[in-house]
Order: sequence, then C-alpha cells, then structure tokens
Amino acid sequence: MRRTSRPLLGLGLAGLFLWLILRQVDSDEMLRILGGARPDWTALAIAAFFCGYACRIERWRLLLCHDNPTLRWRHCAGPLLASVAANNVLPFRLGDLLRLFGFNARLGIGTTTAFASLFQERLLDLLVLLIILGVLPVALGLDISRLMGAGTAVFLAGASLILGLLLRPTAIHPPVKIFVSFVTRWHASLGQRLDRESARVFTLLTQSAQPRLALRLLMWSMLAWLIEGLVFYCCALALPAITQPAAAWLALPLGTLATLLPSSPGYLGTFDYFTAWALSSAGNTATASATYAFFLHAILWGPVTLAGGCYVIARPVGVSARRQGNAP
Repeated sequence: MRRTSRPLLGLGLAGLFLWLILRQVDSDEMLRILGGARPDWTALAIAAFFCGYACRIERWRLLLCHDNPTLRWRHCAGPLLASVAANNVLPFRLGDLLRLFGFNARLGIGTTTAFASLFQERLLDLLVLLIILGVLPVALGLDISRLMGAGTAVFLAGASLILGLLLRPTAIHPPVKIFVSFVTRWHASLGQRLDRESARVFTLLTQSAQPRLALRLLMWSMLAWLIEGLVFYCCALALPAITQPAAAWLALPLGTLATLLPSSPGYLGTFDYFTAWALSSAGNTATASATYAFFLHAILWGPVTLAGGCYVIARPVGVSARRQGNAP
C-alpha cells in the first residue's frame, strides 16, 4: 500500500490541478496563442535555459571537489543533466537516486559526498526562491499577502533561517545525534554506521560553510535562478497574448516551489497550475495564463530531458569509468 499510495496521490493531484486549469480555458484560443509564439524569444529562452544549467553544473562541481579536486565542468555536466531527465520521466524522484548512486565511480566521489551535495543544493535553491518571493512582488507592485496569506517578511525570515543553516550546519547536529542514538538502541550496527556517515556529512557541510566557498556557491545559485527567471520572462514575451509579462518573475518561485507537492513525473499539473495562477493574478487572461504555463513547461522539460537522455544512451549507467576512457 505504501508503495502505491504516493504515486496514486501524485497522479490524483496532477489530474486535479490539470482539471482546474483546463476547465477555465478555451482550447481553440489556446492553440491560436501557441501558434503565434515568437521564435526569436523562444530561442532566447532555450539558450538562457542552458546557461542556467551551466551555472548549476559549476555549483555541483564545487560541492564535489572535496572528494575529487580534479573534477572539471565537463565531467559533471552529463550526470547532472541525466538525473534531471530521469526526474522528468520517472516516478519517485528516481533521478535524485541516480545522482546519489549512479555516477559516483565515474566521478570519483563517495555516496556521502553525493548526498551532502544534493542536500546543500536543495537548501541553496530554496534560499534563493524565498528571497525572490520576498523581494520581487514588492517590485512588481503585487500584494503577495493577499495572494498567498503571507507577506514579504515571512519569506525573508524563512530565507534567513536557511542561510543560517547553510553557514552553521552544526545547529542541526544535536537532533541528528538524538536520532542516531535512538537507532543505535534499536540496531547497534546500523546506528554505528549512521553515526559515522552523519559525522562525515557534517564535516562536508561545515567545509562548504567556509566563507569563500559559501560565497561562491551562493553566487552561482543566484546567477542560476536569475537566468532561469529570464527563461520565464522570455517565454512570456514570446506569447503576445500575455499582456503583463513581468508576472513571469512571480511564476518563477511559485511554479518551482509547487514541484515539492506530490505529482506525476515531470511535475505535470502542479507546476502548471501555480504558474498559470501567478500570471492570471497579475491581470493576464485565464486562457493566456494557462497557455503560457504549458508552453513554459515544454521549454523547461524538453531540452534537458533530451540532453540527459542522450548522455545516458551514450554512456550508460553501470559502465565503468575506465571503459569510458575520459572520465576522471
């Protein structure tokens, strides 16, 4: 039951949100809007999309250098794109598991380092999204408290807490130790292993909290999300029916945070509903907003899925680094 409940819940929510979107739109009008998409802004959106991922790859490389200082950007690009592509087509966020276990030998890193890097990436992404959600609505003149029931101060306070955790990861060490002690009483060998691995994770987190490296990680994170914001904005400019394209900057944090909800592979439904909601809240029509959400989703889903899929086909998971020749 547990194995089937989560995917069923995800599919149910995806179907619900898709119904909530499509019941308000005129399908003929949607096709007309898509047919009028401007190719120049669409091409610019795709180019910006890959530039944003270039920043994410460099950030991941910095997090992995503790285990393998010889890693280069090109070594990390394929595995990261492949894991995102897997998340786009497989359930249970299996792409994250692929990044935790599938490429470690190829990259010359340990599983603990892979886990710590994924954990830090999630915190950095959430930090930047909360900052954007706290600052941009004010710049756009939107009453975010009316839309979401929480104001700028709430989101910036959340961002401050995450920043504090990134800079002082030992703050969560005591509750982790309590959990490990509980596991040890239940299963001694498992508890001892968890104790060793958690100590190593905190060593890696503390090392990444050093001011110089932390600043570089934050810089690459901010740059990645600002460029992704350009993807959202360029897609809005590509559709003449979007009369308030600046609302795309609000769609960036709302649509992205919605992917935390259970959904189908590729976040169909959840991402689209909240993205469309952000556009319509700024005064765009329901049909134009829904069209924008699906158009943007295709831009965000297609290129990375194709690139990551090609990498997996060319260099299948499980093939050793030695046989592949040019991996570190």
